[in-house]
Amino acid sequence: MHARQYDPDLTPPWKRSGPVPEVPAEPDLVVEELTTGFCGAVIRCEAGTVTLEDRFGKHRVFPLEPRGFLLEGTVVTLVRPSAAAPSRPARTASGSIAVPQARARVARAGRIYVEGRHDAELVERVWGDDLRIEGVVVEYLEGIDDLPSIVAEFAPAADARLGVLVDHLVPGSKESRIAASVTDPHVLVVGHPYIDVWEAVKPSSVGIRSWPAVPRGQDWKTGVCRALGWPQNTGAAWQHILSRVHSYKDLEPQLLGRVEELIDFVTVGDDA
Repeated sequence: MHARQYDPDLTPPWKRSGPVPEVPAEPDLVVEELTTGFCGAVIRCEAGTVTLEDRFGKHRVFPLEPRGFLLEGTVVTLVRPSAAAPSRPARTASGSIAVPQARARVARAGRIYVEGRHDAELVERVWGDDLRIEGVVVEYLEGIDDLPSIVAEFAPAADARLGVLVDHLVPGSKESRIAASVTDPHVLVVGHPYIDVWEAVKPSSVGIRSWPAVPRGQDWKTGVCRALGWPQNTGAAWQHILSRVHSYKDLEPQLLGRVEELIDFVTVGDDA
C-alpha cells in the first residue's frame, strides 16, 4: 500500500496569503460566502457591501472583504463594479452632434465660395460632415477680384443664397472695398482678419510659437516658410499645417464664427 501524500500546509485556501483574483460583483454572478457558506447570485453591490439571493429567494448582505468568496471553487475578492461613464453624443470636427450613418443630402442651390483651395480644404476638414448633412457645396474662386461679376453670374435668390468667405477682410483693405460693392440681399460676404487662411490655424496646433511677420512686398506663404526654416514648398507646408488640424479647437475664433455664420445663412428658409 502507498501512503497518501498530504499538503503540509493545512491552512484553508481562503486563509492562505498571496494574491487572489479581484472579480467585479456584477448582477447575477453566483458566488459562495466563505464564512457562512451562503451561496447566491449578486443582486446589488453598494459601497462596501454586496447582497446575494439564494435559490429560495432569501437575501443576505455581506461585506466586500478580501478573499471573502468562492467563485467556481476559486477564492476571489469581490469588488464593486466600475461605474460606466455616461455616454456622450459623438461630435463632428466642428463640435456639432454627429448623426450616425447619415446620408449626404442632395446639394442645395445655395453655395459657399471661398478664396482659394487651401481655404476650401480647411473648411472641408472641420465642417465637412455638417456640410454634407446640410447639402451645402463649398467652391473656391482663386481670388475675389471679380466677385461682383461672379455674384451676378450665380444669380442668387431667396432659395439659392450665396455666402462668401474672404481673407484679410479689414477696414481699408482691397478685400473690404470689393466686399462692400456686393449689395444683393441674398448674398452674405464675411471674412477673417488674417492675410491668409494659414494664419487661422492656431500656432500651438502647428507646433510654433507664432506666425512670423512677413515684410510687405514679399509673398506671404514663401516668407513664412523661410522664417520658420521650412522647405520652400508652400504646397508641402500647407499639407503639414492641415495635418495638424483635427477639430474646431485648432482654429482661431475669428474664422470659426464666420464659417458658422455662412452655413446658417445659406441654409435658412430652405427645408427642401
